[in-house]
Amino acid sequence: MGHSKKKSKQSSSHIIGQNKKARHDYTIEDTFEAGISLQGWEVKSLRSGRLQLRDGYVFLKNGEAFLIGALITPLQTVSTHIVPEQKRTRKLLLHRRELDKLIGAVDRKGYTIIPLDMHWGNKSLAKVTIGLAQGKQAHDKRESEKKHDWKREKQRILRGK
Repeated sequence: MGHSKKKSKQSSSHIIGQNKKARHDYTIEDTFEAGISLQGWEVKSLRSGRLQLRDGYVFLKNGEAFLIGALITPLQTVSTHIVPEQKRTRKLLLHRRELDKLIGAVDRKGYTIIPLDMHWGNKSLAKVTIGLAQGKQAHDKRESEKKHDWKREKQRILRGK
């Protein structure tokens, strides 16, 4: 049991990139870890941290999940016979029951699926943490900011003592 806790700590320390805007704009109900189908040049670019998830989202089609809008910037050393497509659609690898749960939440409850981060999993495979999310209204965002500011202020007060 303790072994699985080690894995999650290990993967969180190997973050490639995060979608910091996601938790500001959405309320995250549930998270899933998915594998991602990548090309060789993309893996090399990810090792250099050339990733932007801000405009990414997950699209479900024919019982499969795809990451759309995530930007992986190619390195200058990409082979001349490859034409790198920075924002190409990338297939996500999930278990059938996870896909069924996501499809049900999107179809019946109107949820959105967004990428939260990308990290290196076991065996140096890239993994994407995706979140089942509902958009926040403007007043929800203000409330979240107030809570965040108060938390920061409490930390300042505690450090001062």
